[in-house]
Amino acid sequence: MASAVHKPASSLPRVVLKKGREGPVHGMNPWIFSRAIERVEGAPLEPGAAVEVRDSAGGLLGAGYYHPATTIAVRMLSFGAQTDLCAVIAARLADAIELRRHIVPDDSNCCRLINGDGDGLSGLVVDRYADVLVVQFLTAGMERMREDVVRMLRQALAPRSIIERSAGAVRREEGLADRSGLIWGEPAAEVIVSENGFRIAVAPGRGQKTGYFLDQRDNRRYAGRIARGARVLDAFCYAGGFTLAALAGGAAHVTAVDTSAPALKWARRNLEMNCLGGERVELVCEDAGRYLANCGSQFDLIVLDPPPFARRRKDAPRAQRLYVELNQLAIGALAPGGMLMTFSCSQHFRGDDFFAALRAAQLRAGRNLRLLSRLGPGPDHPVMLGHLEGEYLTGALLGCWNR
Repeated sequence: MASAVHKPASSLPRVVLKKGREGPVHGMNPWIFSRAIERVEGAPLEPGAAVEVRDSAGGLLGAGYYHPATTIAVRMLSFGAQTDLCAVIAARLADAIELRRHIVPDDSNCCRLINGDGDGLSGLVVDRYADVLVVQFLTAGMERMREDVVRMLRQALAPRSIIERSAGAVRREEGLADRSGLIWGEPAAEVIVSENGFRIAVAPGRGQKTGYFLDQRDNRRYAGRIARGARVLDAFCYAGGFTLAALAGGAAHVTAVDTSAPALKWARRNLEMNCLGGERVELVCEDAGRYLANCGSQFDLIVLDPPPFARRRKDAPRAQRLYVELNQLAIGALAPGGMLMTFSCSQHFRGDDFFAALRAAQLRAGRNLRLLSRLGPGPDHPVMLGHLEGEYLTGALLGCWNR
């Protein structure tokens, strides 16, 4: 499909907002919903077409791309006079790379390089695993810009490989089929990356997300700091990132539980690469909730990092029940003075909703907990201040009273 970003500003179609509906745009919220639009000049437009956005009086608000059939009708890329979207993408990409140079620690060579709306590039995600990039084009607008994006990534970073993993509900809503595979460079079935000084095996573009849960890097480091001498349960352990951190931090013993045998095999390999296997760790292939209900053990530190329970807004009531039940079991398995590090990665169940579920779980468990810290993703997963809807990972470190 031909790129839509090279049209001069004067030729871009216009999306005109209803009177009084420009407030979120002035607040730098990149999402414009269809109900806020008065008219589209130059329609009909193809999904992903580049557009100018103007207020009801004709004032230029910025530019982005348009979809005629989705609830989020416009995704803004530029606020103000700049309407050359190719130039906008280049500037945003340069800003994102420079930001990661400042915020990603020297002992890690993997990170979220582009975090969609949080980096001003709605619909684009790029994860970096050493010299391999995994990209996600999640919207019709970004799909039309893929050649420009790939070219800019190659010029800016000279990666060994660029791999695509474009899939998920947003892409389906945009009318796009899933796409995956090598875009540029040499095949990269596996990359050994460094995270917090640990060696981690990653299969770029495969497994969960783009190959690894990069958003938990700082929380894994935190878990290592508080694990000394603790009996630890790493529930939903996946590749064993929290297990590695706890063992290196001096945990007395770690039980790592996951329902996926391949994930546990991956975790064992990561343990061996870091010389952290042995008697202090046990890998258990079982549903984490079932394990908590039946284990009969108490733990000084429990890490609870389940998959998203609310992938769509209508899933929120079910998610609330599941988060309450799972955290109730975890709270019940805490030793006196123990700590629970618990998360929700559901964009449609976060913030106050998650903390309400934790309060309900505490009540059902009949125990009294303190909030020691609010947790979230690392700073390589930024969110625009005017678009807090972009948050998705909510976490808490809770402490149980000694008596």
